[in-house]
Formats: sequence, structure tokens, C-alpha cells
Amino acid sequence: MDHGESRGRRLPSPLQPSSSAGASKAPSTVSASSFYASKPPPLPSRKNVGSSHTKVIQPSTPPPVYGALDASPFREPQLVEETPVTTDSMPGLLPAENVQNSWGQVDNSWAGTQPAWGTSTETWNTDTTPWDGTGNWAQPFGGSSSQGPSIDGRDKFEEDHWWDASIRDLHKRPGPGVLPPYLADLLHNPDHSLFSVCVDPPDFKPHPSSSQESGDDDQPLHPPSVDDLTYSIPHPNAYYCRKHNGWVLLQWKSSTMLPPLAKSFVPDPETPFPDLTRRKRTTSCVGEGEQPFGQANMSHHFHRYEKAVDALKLDPAFRRSEWEISVQKKQKRRKVSSLNLDAISLDKLSDVAMEDSVPEEEGDLLDLYVCCQCSLYCIVSEVIPGVIPVKYIEEFARERWDNPAPVRNREESVVSGLETFLTIVENKLWRGENRGMTISRPAFQRKIGWTSVVRCIFEHLGFVIAETITPSTGVRDTSITPPNTDPGTLEGRQNGRKLLRFWVETSAWLLDYQRRYVNALKQYTCVRVWVKLDSVREMYQMGIGAHPDQIQRLPKLPVFLEDQLVQRAVRALGLTPMTYSPELLAFAYFAQCRCDPRQTPQYFTHFYSVIQAIQQYGDVPSQELQNLVLEERTRNRYTEEDRLGAIGVLGFGKDNLLRVDYEDDIDEDFLVGAWKDCLKRAWRDPKDGAQRLRDANDAFRIVAESRGSSSLRKSWDDFSRDSIDPSRAYTILEVPPETDDAMLMTVFMMRLEEQPQQAERMREALLTLAEARDSSRLRTFLETGQDPGEIVPTTRLDFPRGLNQLGNTCYLNSLLQYFFTIKELRDAVAPLAKTDVKALEDEKYSDDDLKRHRVGGRLVTRREIFRSKKFVSHLANLFWKLEHAAEAAVTPTMDLAKLALVTSRDEEDEEAESRGTDSSNDTDATLVEDSQSVSRLANADSADSVLGKRPRDDNAMDVDEDASPKSPESDLEKNGYVMVSNPSSPRRSKSPRLDPASSSSSSSKSISSKEMAVKDSSQQGDADVSKTLPLLERKTQTTSDSVMLFGKQHDVSECMDNCMFQIEIALLNFSGLNDPQEMGSLVKRLLYGKLRQRLTPDQRKPRASVTEKQDLFSHLPVNVADSGIDIYDGLSRYFDDLVDYEGGKARMEVSLVELPPLMQIQLQRVQFNRETLQPYKSQAYVKFGETIYMDRFLDSADAPKKAKSKRIQTTLNARRERLRLLTEHKHAPFGVCLDSTLNFLTRQENIMLPQVDDELVAQLNNEQEVIKAEVEELRNEIVRLKEELENLWKDDTTFAYELTSVFIHRGSSPSFGHYFFYSRNLPDKPDEWFKYNDSTVSEAAKDEVLADTTGSNANPYLVSFCSSRLG
Repeated sequence: MDHGESRGRRLPSPLQPSSSAGASKAPSTVSASSFYASKPPPLPSRKNVGSSHTKVIQPSTPPPVYGALDASPFREPQLVEETPVTTDSMPGLLPAENVQNSWGQVDNSWAGTQPAWGTSTETWNTDTTPWDGTGNWAQPFGGSSSQGPSIDGRDKFEEDHWWDASIRDLHKRPGPGVLPPYLADLLHNPDHSLFSVCVDPPDFKPHPSSSQESGDDDQPLHPPSVDDLTYSIPHPNAYYCRKHNGWVLLQWKSSTMLPPLAKSFVPDPETPFPDLTRRKRTTSCVGEGEQPFGQANMSHHFHRYEKAVDALKLDPAFRRSEWEISVQKKQKRRKVSSLNLDAISLDKLSDVAMEDSVPEEEGDLLDLYVCCQCSLYCIVSEVIPGVIPVKYIEEFARERWDNPAPVRNREESVVSGLETFLTIVENKLWRGENRGMTISRPAFQRKIGWTSVVRCIFEHLGFVIAETITPSTGVRDTSITPPNTDPGTLEGRQNGRKLLRFWVETSAWLLDYQRRYVNALKQYTCVRVWVKLDSVREMYQMGIGAHPDQIQRLPKLPVFLEDQLVQRAVRALGLTPMTYSPELLAFAYFAQCRCDPRQTPQYFTHFYSVIQAIQQYGDVPSQELQNLVLEERTRNRYTEEDRLGAIGVLGFGKDNLLRVDYEDDIDEDFLVGAWKDCLKRAWRDPKDGAQRLRDANDAFRIVAESRGSSSLRKSWDDFSRDSIDPSRAYTILEVPPETDDAMLMTVFMMRLEEQPQQAERMREALLTLAEARDSSRLRTFLETGQDPGEIVPTTRLDFPRGLNQLGNTCYLNSLLQYFFTIKELRDAVAPLAKTDVKALEDEKYSDDDLKRHRVGGRLVTRREIFRSKKFVSHLANLFWKLEHAAEAAVTPTMDLAKLALVTSRDEEDEEAESRGTDSSNDTDATLVEDSQSVSRLANADSADSVLGKRPRDDNAMDVDEDASPKSPESDLEKNGYVMVSNPSSPRRSKSPRLDPASSSSSSSKSISSKEMAVKDSSQQGDADVSKTLPLLERKTQTTSDSVMLFGKQHDVSECMDNCMFQIEIALLNFSGLNDPQEMGSLVKRLLYGKLRQRLTPDQRKPRASVTEKQDLFSHLPVNVADSGIDIYDGLSRYFDDLVDYEGGKARMEVSLVELPPLMQIQLQRVQFNRETLQPYKSQAYVKFGETIYMDRFLDSADAPKKAKSKRIQTTLNARRERLRLLTEHKHAPFGVCLDSTLNFLTRQENIMLPQVDDELVAQLNNEQEVIKAEVEELRNEIVRLKEELENLWKDDTTFAYELTSVFIHRGSSPSFGHYFFYSRNLPDKPDEWFKYNDSTVSEAAKDEVLADTTGSNANPYLVSFCSSRLG
């Protein structure tokens, strides 16, 4: 805001108008009050010569001849006889409609020969419109006129049918508008000041013989006259802006007629002009007595029409001077020359060239603002540039500010420089100084200096700059010669006007500058400035109804209005934040809906967002606003958020039921179908059906209205009026909801016989029930009239097939379905579907053939090769049926199930027990290798027992029925650690743990903590194995009492290992021939990665060493013993753990070296209760998402970041353990215990307890609060540490894995339960999930897959991720 602006100052009262008789005498001085018309402006302006109210001094010379080309362009104002004004009132600064003004002629900047605006032929449509009907209603706000805003012109029917284009076309509303304060900001930058400029004739004495001294007798002195000073201002209604160094043409007027419109203006049919009939009713929306029937509107409501008014048609007209026009043409040519000529056609170039030759038909185009409720309108121009572009004025002031003259401060230096420019111009215009001046003069250099900016200013003023040489000294210099200002020539007149305009503008700039820096200029004697400035802000604010006395401003913005989103919402309603009030907000909302009904949802969105912001920032909206929101909701108003929600309710969206994004060009029949499907889903929901039904109907109405579709809205109206829901259908048919389809058809036929006139109604009711039940039988009955009997629904061809159970094999079905979803595996086994089993029996393998491959770290037998190929052959056939069968579910073969559930070793044990050992299929080589393998596997399985821990991966859950009881003695070891026995696996350990006594082929190194010497770990390992872990005899298996199909194998992990083991063998080539298509490494390539283990014993022990080892892994275990963790927490414990080792503690660190394409993570839920000595299933919820990033677990991860992460994780685990102790301990919560202890001690009477004193009682009372505070602090600390940990790794997202499958175990016991799994529909529809539950396959929502399972006994136990790098 400018410092010179006096916003709070009120202008003096206007002078009383004089009589018409007095005006006819034409005195030498005419008062401003009687110059224009009989009615003075609402606020006064200047008393002297100036923009709007002009002091006229009779010229001493006769008036010029006005028709001649070379005549003076200036003329005196003519006085006219006043005539009464009947209909139009006149605010300030404009002549009345009936005054015939004759301010100038063709050459005059104010010249205007057009008729008065009131007699313009450009008239409004005066026909009556529906806007003038009797359906207006103005008091919905608050329920009474005393509470609500005053607003007129509304039509209830139109507002209720805002979406109907035909009704909008009938009313022809003018479109969006703004309230007066917003208009005041649009008229000119609110931070800039506009000034009315008055010029006093300067009292300058001409220099004697100045022209003769210069030797130029052709330029006699012609100082500017009073008329010249008058017309140095561009227009009577032009106001000066110092920030732009330019002028703004601003007029406001109360008139029932439009101002003359420009020929080039084409009204937008979407925003026509307001209705003339309504505007005639009221002179002004504000002011007492202006509205004949009382206050109908709180304020004006203005509508903008850009570039609608031609400045040449104003009265008086505004026409730019010749020098201004020439500057405009130069700018156009400069703009064209700066363009790429190759991209401009010749036609465009010719059009640009013709602009200079075409006669001027239109002047400056002005914006028009019209109030739709009264006769007031306003016109405003863009900034009319001054003589000197503002950038040169600002740059000159900056130069003088940065480089002040000696003994001058910065402000004085700026003023002195501009005063020098004024002196140069005054010497030329009033003193006839035509001589040139040299720039080397000390005074010139001190006050102005010579820079590129100074040079540009003189060039713009028309001064001639030339190089001169002093004859006597031969010194080169630069001279500046004033331009020719002889009024007898066209060039002279133009130069004179330009210099005079510059003189006025610079004087105004200086005067405002002096006011703002008055304190800094106290010691400086300023040169007299011959202009006066008056701020016009209050004047035009009062004229358009935006004055603070008319619309109050807030002393300070409320907190909610400081929000940028709220400010945008307020401005969209036509308000400014500083003028907010509940009443004005409601008025603005109603006014926008009235004038622009098509955008009603957007305006309600903005209005509602303001109400929400008030609540969000802790305030309470006024009761009137709350009532208004409720009332608008009852009128079916909705926000943009509601519209988006409605689209989702109907099922649109890539992740939604329809899998289709909503577009405006979607077929309406498709929308109706989506709506009806939504209704059917609501009918089939017994729990939330009523709410879903309401949501579906509201959603369809919102979509129909947002599309402006009358047909869709009619469908909604018809349904709302005549619809039959299932409850009503049962009532019509007079049957209970439990009635089956057969009985429904019987009752329907009976009702038709009883009430044939209600046949159509009965059919509609039965159709509703058919859709609600999704009954194909009822639909067919209604179509054919015949009962088709039970109809088995067909399964979609693209829908997955289920697997029938063979007897408690749900976990096997889940596993087989999981294998089927892996495309590479499915394609690899497909060629083996036609394998001849008899031919397999005849295949012979030599000992060398058997030594060709190792599987699971050992050689395989002929028997294992045969059963593996047989298994994969059955598996391939099953995959083919799953892909091509027409049935909804297929049944696996018994052989497939047996081969999957029973390992080859179990099979051999059974045969050995029944008829002795048969080793005919084994060779010496295999026997030897098998012996070594057994030792190695026993060692691997016992690795965790060597470390003194229970192995995490050996406690998997059994299925469906209780397993055979185990001897408690078999589960206990010497040291009291629980060991769960595990049969030997045919493959390597799934989640390997480092065994310092192992003799595996993996790389291993041992680093002594004292000697730092490298030892041969493999030799030491063999010795340790033979010494500490002798082979154990196989125990005779007890017969299970379970009804399990094959009775032996109940472990899901064992089943998966067995299947993968056989698939790997079957895909290998043992024949000795090189097969380029061999797929033996497929299992390892897809499911196996490589990890590095590092075991660091207690360094305080002698000869402690660090052991490292690399091994393969197929899955990563997560111990699910505690709640409140996510999958990263669980993996972190596996990758960095403290274990028992050789009678002490050792740090086990694991890192990933190579990542597999498919990452399987097992959630180990089987835990052991050391008090009851019984296993139990942990139901704890482990959070995981659609994506997991493995970067933090890589061996190559950033070491400092891993170290910091380790510290945070250690602290986090300690806090969680402490919280668990306080909240989940067997004696927790401790508050009850403390209270019971206190009651016991204080009420004890039989035994004297001297220790129980007041201090102990107080401590027990306070302990519960202490524990509560500690728990709260621990929880906050855990949240903070978790956020810190995730922020540490948030940018490490290179190795991303996407969730593909989730295996679920439902049950409370680890010994029995039910298995099913979810799988993603890859690769075609990654956002679609299927639930595989034995023979039933159904679609599942993503939220169901990722749901929080707290409190449920259906929990994930295995999750599978696919690397996103696979594409």
C-alpha cells in the first residue's frame, strides 16, 4: 500500500448546486457543483482544474476554429442549461445523461462526438423474462428476514433444477459475479493508490531573449495555456497511479441503459447481460431510499464483460494522442519482429501490416461491470502508460538512491534528480529555452548524471542528443537539445503535449514521493510543484458500494481465513477475506447460485469448505450458517467430494468393481446398469443393505445432475416414486423372507389368480426378489413362465477354478493353487503332462547318471527320480484342468496327493517296517552319499540346538485334526531348551542358520579374535560333526489317530519342501544327453536366493572367532511371538539376533547377497509355552503392505546407515519388551495387583506389620499412576523410534517386491485348522485379488487381504512377494 494514501480521510462535503439561471450567465469561474448537472456527486472531488471537476479561466485569446486541421486541439468547456433528471441518478465524476458535453474535437484527447449514453442505440432487451415471475423466494437463511441476508431475484424452481439446461436457457442468468469489495480490488491493485490530479497554472517568467541568444528566431515562445493544462490529463475520469506511472480510466454510473458497446465485442451466450426490467426497478442496491420496496439486497452483485466498451464512444471520448498511437505501433512492430518468422504465415504478416493502414475504428477497449439487481455499472481501463515507461523512472530513482549526490541523503538525491527534469521541461515550455545543454556541466552531472537510463528518458521526451566539439578547446562533449514545440506545426503540437504530460506525471510522482518521505526531506527545500493530488479510493469505493462504511472490514483475519484454500473458496464466491461475515458469506453464496445456477455444486463446495474450515480451526459456525448447510443438504446440494464419492459408490475406478474410470462421455445406459447393479448388491446385504441402498440412489442422482442429464434424472425420479425394494416385494406377495424360490413361484401364481389386475405389480415384485437373491431360476421363470428347476450357475471362462478336497487336504490345495499361479513353473511342467508312467519304470540310470546332479545338497536315488517325474506328470495334468475345465472346481488325483504329502524316506520306512529293507534301487555311490547327506541334514536340522535355541522353522502348523500325541520327554533336552523334532528333509534347510560345525560346501572362514589367523573351517567342521553329532537311529513312528488322508505328513512346510524337491528332480536331465531345454535350475532360479551368515561369539572368551558362511535360502522366517510389529521388525530380528552358543552368547548377523525373483516370508506362529510345556498358535497381527523394500537387508547396504539402523532397532526392541512386560505379563495389568496389595495391608488387623507406614501407603497409591505414565511414554517413544527408522530407509527403494500371495490359517490351535490363500491376478489385472478356498474361488477386495487381523484366528502364515524388476 502506498504511504501517501489516506484511506481513513473523508473528503469534504460537496458544494450545493446553483440555480439554472445563475448557470446561464456563464461567469468566468464555474463551480464544480453546477458544472455537470442538477444533482451533485455523492462525494466531492477537486475544487481546482483537474480530472473531474474543473476550474475554468476565460482564455485571453479568441477561441480557435474547431474544424481546421491545424487549429489548436484545446477548447474551453461549454456551459449548458440544466434540465431535470427523471430516472437516472448521477454519482460523482460523470456528466448527467441529458447534458450535451462538447469537450473537444478530433485532435483532442477528450474529444467525443457520440451521443450521450442514455440515448445509445445499443439497448438491452426489455422483454419480460421468467426472472420477473412470482416464484421468487428470499428468506431461506435462518428462517426469517430478520435473521437472513437480504437477496432478491431468486427462483426456487430454477434453483432446484439447476442441472437442467433448458430451464437455464429460459431464465438467461448472467453468470458468476463479485461483490463490491472484490470489484474494488479488480478495478485496480489494492496496494496501489489512485490520485485525482489538479493542475495550477505555474507562474513562470520567460527568460529575456532566450530564443535570440540561441539564434533560433523560428520558435517564438508559446507557453501552455490554461486549456493546455486542462487537457494534459488524459480524461476527466483518468486517475494517476505512481506505481505504474500511468493512468486508469474509471467511471461508475447509475443508468438503466448500457454504455455504447464496442463493435468487436461479442457477448458470450453463457453469460448474457442482466435483465433490464429488473435493473429498472432499483436505482442502487445500497443507500437509504434507493430501493423503493425496502432492502431487497445486501449489496451489489457485479458481472464482468471484458473489453466490452469502446473508449471512443464515451462522452467525453477518450482518444490517445498521436505520440501515444505511434508508440503503440512501434511496440506492435517490435513484437512481430521478435517472433519466429518461419512460424508465421504470409497471411498473418499481411494482416499485421494492414493494421497501420486501416483507419481507426475502435479505441481502447474497456471492461464493463454491471450490477444485475440495480442500475449501477462501472467501466475501467487497463493502465494507460505515461510518457516515460515506469521501468525507466524506477531505474533512475534506484540509481539516485544507490548513488546519492554529495551532501545529499538518498531521498533528497532522488527528488533533486526529478526536479532537474522538471526544470529542463519548464525552461522549454514556459521560458522558451531552446538552447542545448552539455552533459559535462557539473550541475548536470551532480543532479542527474549521464547513464543509459537518463539517455532513454531524454530520447522518449524527443530531445536531440548529439556529439559536439568545443571550437576553442577541441573537447568532445554530448549536447541535449529540446524538441520543437511550435504549435503551428503538427510535430510541435505533439512534442508540446508530450512534454506537458511528462511535466504533470513527474510532478504527481514527486508530490507523492515527498509525502511518503516527508521526514527524510525535512532539511531539503523542495521546488514548488504545481499539481495537487487527492486520493480517490474512498470516492470510487463509495460509488460502487465497497466503502468500509457500507461493508465493514475485519480488524484482523481469523485463523481459518489465513488458510490459502479457504481464501480461494471465499474469492470463488465473490468475496474478499477481509470483508467476511456470516451474513455476507450466505448472501454471496445465494447470489452466485442465483446468477450462475450451472455451477451450483462448485459454489456449495466452496461454501461448505469455509464452514468446515471454521470447525477445523476450533471455532463454531454461527447458527444461521449451520441451519443453511442443513437446509441446502435437504435440497440435494452436494460438494465435489460427494461427486467423487458417488462415482466410487457406483463402482467406477481402476481399483473398483467396474474396473473402469469414470468419464463424461460414458454411455448413459452403462450408468443405469451400474446403478442397478449397485442396488442389487445393496439388496443382497442383510446387514448394511438399507444404508447401501440410500448411498446408491444418492450416488446416481449426483452423477445424473453433474452430467446435466434429464433422462438419467427422470430415471431416478421414477425409481424414487415407484420403486419396489425386497422388503416391499415380500409384502406385496405376502410371503416371509425365508420363502424359497419354489414356494415363491407357487405363491406368485396363486396371487395372479386372486388379483389379476395386480399382475404387473406382482411381476415387478418377483423380479425384484430375483435380483435380490441373484436367482437364475426366478429370472427364467419370469421370462418363460416355466420353472426350470435348480440351475447350476456357469463359471466364467476367465475365472480361476477351485480344487475339491480329498480329505482334510485344504493346505495341499492352497499349495497346488499357489504353484499354478507361478507362470514360469506352470509352463515348465506343462510338457510333462503326457508322460508315460510305464515308460518311466523302464528307464535305467547308471551310477554316473545319478552322480550328474545333486538336489538338496545330496545325490538322489532312482526311486526318487521315478516318483518325482510321476508327481510332476500328475501336477501338469492338474494344471491343464485348472486352466481349461468347464467345472467350477476340479479334483486332484489320489496319486498326486500321496506323492505330495509323503516323502520318499517315509515311503521307504513304511516298506521297511512291512517287509524289510529293499535296497535294490540304490547303488554304492548313493548309499555313501546318503549316509553323508543324513549326517549333514541332521547337523543342519540341529544347528539351532547347537546354538541352544528352538529352531524357528521346525514348528509348523498341522491341519484340520489333532495330530498324534507326543511324549513330553521327547521334547525336552538336557539344558531345558525345547526341541521340536523334525523329519529329515530331502532338501537343504529352508532358512539356514550358521553351524560352525558344518562341513557344507559353502564358503566359510574363521577369524580368531586374538591371533587373527585363518583356519580351515571345513576340516574342523567334519571333526565336530563326527564328535558331537552322531547319527541318530530313526524312531518307529506311532500310528496317528487323525483322520488325515495319509496319516503321516501334517506339516505344511514339509509338504512345500517335498513338492519343490520333486519338481526340481523331475526337471533335471539324468540321461547323460545334453538337453538345451533343461529346466532343472528353474526352482532355484525362481525361489532361491543367497545369504551370508556371520556368527560373532563373546569376545571375552579365549580363542573366540568370527565365522562367516554363505548358503541358499528359499524363504525368510519371521517369529510371530509378539504383537505390535510389522514385517520389517520381524525380518530385522532374523537378520540380527542374539543366540546361545557354546555356553555363552553370540551375535548372529544375516545379510542378503542375492535376491530371488519370488521372495517367500514365513510367519512362524507356532510358539511354546514353557509353563504348560505345550505348543500354541500366536494370533498376533503382523502388518505388511503391497510393497516391501529389501534394500536395508542387503549385504551391500550402506554400512553407516545399517549401523545407525541397528542402534535404533535395538532401542526399539528394548522399549517394546519393557511395554510388553508392563501390559502383557501374566500378572499384568499391575494396577489391580497394587490395589489389592494396598487393601490387604491397610486392612490387616490380626498381624502387626510395622513396615506398613504412611510412606508405603503413599508409594503404593502413586505406583499405579507411575506405571500408567511409563506405559504412555513407552508407546510414544516406540512410535517415534519406528518413524525414525522408516525415515532412515525411505529413499532406499531400489529392490522393491510386490505382494502376490497370502496364505491364511484359520484356527486357534497349531494342531488343527483350515487353510486358504489369496492370490493377485497377475499379470493382467494386478489390482484384482482372488480368494482360493478349496473348491470355492471368489473375488476379494484388497482391503480384505491387508486387513488388521487383531482379534481374529484367521491369520497369514506365509506371504509371497514378486520382484518388481521382473516387469
